[in-house]
Amino acid sequence: MTATRLLAPAGLAALTAFSAALPAAAQDMTDVSIGLSGWTGFAPLTLAKETGIFEKHGLNVTLTKIPQASRGLALASGDIQCAATTVETWLIWDANNVKATQIFQLDKSHGADGMVVRNDIATIADLKGKTVAASAPGTSPYFYLNWILAKNGMSIDDVTVVNLEPGPAAQAFIAGQNDAAMTYEPYLSSVREAKDAGKIIATTLDYPAVMDTFGCTPDFLSDHPEAAKAIAASYADALAMIASDKDKAFGIMGADVNQTAEQFGASAGYLEWQSLDAAKTFFADEYVTFATEAADLLVKTGLIQTAPDVSTLVDTQYLD
Repeated sequence: MTATRLLAPAGLAALTAFSAALPAAAQDMTDVSIGLSGWTGFAPLTLAKETGIFEKHGLNVTLTKIPQASRGLALASGDIQCAATTVETWLIWDANNVKATQIFQLDKSHGADGMVVRNDIATIADLKGKTVAASAPGTSPYFYLNWILAKNGMSIDDVTVVNLEPGPAAQAFIAGQNDAAMTYEPYLSSVREAKDAGKIIATTLDYPAVMDTFGCTPDFLSDHPEAAKAIAASYADALAMIASDKDKAFGIMGADVNQTAEQFGASAGYLEWQSLDAAKTFFADEYVTFATEAADLLVKTGLIQTAPDVSTLVDTQYLD
C-alpha cells in the first residue's frame, strides 16, 4: 500500500501563499483575441499587452489588427472574441446578425478624426461632385462622411467615394490624389504637417460623432465574465500608467504605429481616453442619444434596415 503524505497546517499555509504569489502566467490564463486598428484611441490596449498588464490580470491576449470593414466578420467567425470599434459600428454589426455587447468606453475623439480637402474647397457644400477617399460602407470614416454631409443638408449621393483605409487615404491625398479624404490620427497629423497638400475642413471638434467602445461576443461574456472584468480593469491600469509615466507609455504606444513618443503624444492630444467611471456615465446618457441618432442615419442611408434598441447592446456590469 502506498502511503499518503499529509501536509501539516503550516506547510499547507505555505503552499497556499506560494500559489497566490505565482505570476498570472503560472496560473490559469484566459485566452482572448481582440480585433482593433492602429487608431490612437485604441493604443492603451497595446500598452496593456506590451507591459504585461493583461497578463497580471490573468489574460493571455492576442491583439490583431483587422480593417474595420472586416472586424465584424472576424467576430462572427470566432477568430476574435472581442473588438474595439466605434459606437455606430456595433449597430451595423447587430443589424447584420453579428451579436456583441459593449462593456466599456475607450475614447472620445476631440479633433482626431476629420475630413481633409484641397485648398480651393472653402465649405462642405463645395464638395458636391467631388471625389472623397473613405473606407468602405460599415466603417467609421464612411459613417462620419455621411454624418458631416447630412449636417450640411447633403447626402452621399452628392459625392463620389473612393474606398481607401485611413492611412492610404491620407497618403494618397498628400500625393495629390482625390479632392478630399476621411482619415484619423495618427494619419491626420501627416496631413497637418503637409500644409501644401490641402487643409482640414472639419473634425470631431466641429461634428462630434466618433466615440469608441470595447465589446465582446455574448458567448465569451457568458463563459468568461471574470475575464471581461479583467479586460476592463487592465484598460484602467493602462490609463493609470499613462498618467504616471507618460513618456514611457507614449514611447511604447507610438512604436506600434511607427511614431516617436513625441509624435504619438501630439496625436493623443486630439482625443480623450475615458475612465471606467466616465464610461458608466456615458452609457447612461450620451450613448443613448448619439446611438439613436446614428441608427436613424444608418437607416436613412440604407446601411441597416431597422434601427435596433440601442440600450440592449450595452452591459456595464463588468465595470464594477
